[in-house]
Amino acid sequence: MTFTTAHMSVSLDGYAAGPDQSFDHPLGVGGHAVHRWHLPSQEPQHEVDRRWTESLLRKRGAYVMGRNMYGPVRGGWATWTEAGNDAWRGWWGPEPPYHAPVFVLTHHEHEPVEMEGGTTFHFVTGGFDEALRLAREAGDGDVDIAGGASAVRQAIAAGELDELSLDIAPVLLGSGERIFDGTVSPTLEIIEAEHSPLATHVRYRVS
Repeated sequence: MTFTTAHMSVSLDGYAAGPDQSFDHPLGVGGHAVHRWHLPSQEPQHEVDRRWTESLLRKRGAYVMGRNMYGPVRGGWATWTEAGNDAWRGWWGPEPPYHAPVFVLTHHEHEPVEMEGGTTFHFVTGGFDEALRLAREAGDGDVDIAGGASAVRQAIAAGELDELSLDIAPVLLGSGERIFDGTVSPTLEIIEAEHSPLATHVRYRVS
């Protein structure tokens, strides 16, 4: 039996990323504020936020992510000149936090990218169902949908998401990309909820 999860930060008005995602604004304009609860800060991290950060970063068997989550490159995989004339290898530096196979949804073929720490990005052109199948085969059966919003929507629409954690920040973005945009309407049952000054953390069972 497999188990598929997703863990996403969203604004009060439901956006997982702000508008105009780019190399300079990887989370969209204003989107950084949605993630303050787990990003490094000069202030000590709240105990509640620390626990949910550990949940966010816990190791999974394999991951599925969307093209926008992997990087700002659009269209074909041309050299990303703003990143030092090197081929783009993700936002995370030489050692991404996944330490497992990651299957990236894309319309453009790309050779696998092997990184330090056990992360290898595989690029899947056959759609969400194929990416999820490959992720389940590559790992221990359990898969996390790492984002962004479109990938999570596809998992819900396919009836393949078992559990969804949302970190709801007290921020209004006004526009951007929503997880729930009218194309999916899952039934959500609250399993767990906690609050901090920077976010309300809720874990749902999805059906």
